[in-house]
Amino acid sequence: MNKKSSISDEKLCELMEIVEKRYGKVPYIIEKMKNNPKLLESKINYDEAVVDDYKHIDSKTAELISIAVVSALGCEHCIEFHIEAAKKMGISEEQIMTAVLIAGSLSNAAVLSKSTRALQKVNNILKYDENSLSCPECNISGTK
Repeated sequence: MNKKSSISDEKLCELMEIVEKRYGKVPYIIEKMKNNPKLLESKINYDEAVVDDYKHIDSKTAELISIAVVSALGCEHCIEFHIEAAKKMGISEEQIMTAVLIAGSLSNAAVLSKSTRALQKVNNILKYDENSLSCPECNISGTK
């Protein structure tokens, strides 16, 4: 038994098998988390509940979503890991590229939306007249 947790070595092995079965191998971060079995168990149980227990989408769709999200987040190791897992599941390169392109398109839209709204907000703040500091969009009001 690990001193940091009441999780037995047998339970730890069982948890690692769940992950290996899902992805075909154990991700780096899960390997690192073995030193904190209580946290590892929580993570794996949560992931298992989300990925395996919710049957609203199939595992291939979940993997394509994973690829899109980690692509948008820019986690290089995660991208490689999930692409490899997808290929082992029989997901085609075209499907993977579609997920990546969707992630790129939405990431681009998010950048444009955030930035153009910030520009508009700053422009609205700077448009106040000489006698007023009012900006209804920013809830700023007052006079000079």
